[in-house]
Amino acid sequence: MSETFLIRGARTAGGDTVDLVVAGGVIEAVGAGLSRAGATVIDAAGLLALPGLVDLHVHLREPGYEASETVLTGSRAAAAGGFTTVFAMPNTQPVADTAGVVEQELALGEAAGYAHVQPIGAVTVGQKGERLAELGAMASSRARVRVFSDDGSCVADPLIMRRALEYVKAFDGVVAQHAQDPRLTEGAQMNEGRVSAELGLAGWPAVAEESIIARDVLLAEHVGSRLHVCHLSTAGSVDIVRWAKKRGVDVTAEVTPHHLLLTEELVRGYDARYKVNPPLRRDEDVQAVREGLADGTIDIVATDHAPHPAETKSCEWPAAAHGMVGLESALRVVQQAVVDTGMLTWDDVARVMSRTPARIGRLATAGTPLEAGAPASLTLYDPAPVRAFTADDLHGRSGNSPYLGRELPGQVRWTLYRGVPTVWDAAVLDIPGAHA
Repeated sequence: MSETFLIRGARTAGGDTVDLVVAGGVIEAVGAGLSRAGATVIDAAGLLALPGLVDLHVHLREPGYEASETVLTGSRAAAAGGFTTVFAMPNTQPVADTAGVVEQELALGEAAGYAHVQPIGAVTVGQKGERLAELGAMASSRARVRVFSDDGSCVADPLIMRRALEYVKAFDGVVAQHAQDPRLTEGAQMNEGRVSAELGLAGWPAVAEESIIARDVLLAEHVGSRLHVCHLSTAGSVDIVRWAKKRGVDVTAEVTPHHLLLTEELVRGYDARYKVNPPLRRDEDVQAVREGLADGTIDIVATDHAPHPAETKSCEWPAAAHGMVGLESALRVVQQAVVDTGMLTWDDVARVMSRTPARIGRLATAGTPLEAGAPASLTLYDPAPVRAFTADDLHGRSGNSPYLGRELPGQVRWTLYRGVPTVWDAAVLDIPGAHA
C-alpha cells in the first residue's frame, strides 16, 4: 500500500472540514481542495479526524502473562480503538522495575508496529512497596521512562511514597498512584453500600480510595512534585482533587470509560465481567466523575485495559479476577457517556484522550495537533452508527469486555500510526514483520 495518502473531507475536532496529505510518516499539508499525485485517496466525508489516541493506563501482560495478552495483541486492540500510543503498566513477570525490562517492552512494541508502547516503571522493587526500584536507571534508559506506578499495588507506606515523589522530581517524572488503602479493602468484592449488603458481598468503601488521594496530594504539595491519580471513581475523590488543584498542587487524575457509564447495579447478576478494581460505584459517583471530567478536575480518560483468560472470569464471583478489557470500546463509550449527553465536545475528547495524556507522560511525539509537519498518527472516526458491541470488535487475546451485547455509538474507520495504516475501513490490518 502506498505510503502517501490524501484524506479528503474530514471534519476536525474543532468543526472545520479539511483535506490532509500524509507522506513519509508525517502530515505534509492540511487545507481545502488539496491534491497529491500518486496518493491513495481516503474518502473521509462524514468522518471525524482526531489526533491518535493516547492511553496512559494499559496492561499488556508481556513478559510473563502471555495467556492474557501480548504486546502485539494488545497493541492490535489499541489500533482497533483508535489508539496510537499506549503506556504499559509494570505488573509483568519479571516486574518492570529495571532498565532491562522496560527496554524489552519498548522493543516488543517497536517490533509489533501497531502503536508506540511506552513502558511505565514500577515505583518499588517487585511492586512490594518496601524499597524504591531503579527509577533513575529506567528514566535514563532507551525507554526514557517518566511515569512510575506500582499499578494494582498501592504505595501504602507514606515514607516510600514521599521518597518516590522526591526522586522522580529530579527528571520531571510522575508517580501514578493506585489509590486503595489495603487495610480498608481486605476481602472486598464490590462497592460498599446498599447493593453489597443485599448481595452479602464484602464492601469496598469509597474512603479507601479517598484517604490515599488526600494523603498523596498533601505529600505532593510538600515535595513540590507531580502526582497522578489512577482510575478515580468516587464523588469524594473528585472533591479532593478539585480542592488540591485550587491549592496549586501539581496533581492530575484519570477516569476510566467504565466508571463513566456503568454502576454497581450490574453486579446483581454475579457476572464477573463487571468485577473490577476499583469497583463499579453508585450512580451518584458516575454523575460526579462525568462532571469532574467536564469541568477539568479530572484531566484524562484512560482505559485500565486489563485482559484475563476466560477461566479467571467464568467462575464464582469471589474467585474471579478483577479487570476489564477496554481499548476497542473506549472511544465509543466516551461518546455515549459524555459527548452525546452534551458534557464534552469532540475537541474536549481530543484533549482528554490524546493531548493531555501525552503531556502527563512527557511524550512529545504523541498527542500532537493535526497540522503540517506533525507525526501522522491519527484516527478517522464515524460517530453516526449505533450497533451492539460484539466479540468481533475485540482484537486482543482476552474477551472480558463488560460491553458485549450493549448498544454503543460510533466506529473507528481508519487508524494511521506514523503514516502507516493499522486500521483500514474498519478492518485491522496485518503489519508486515509483526510477531507474537
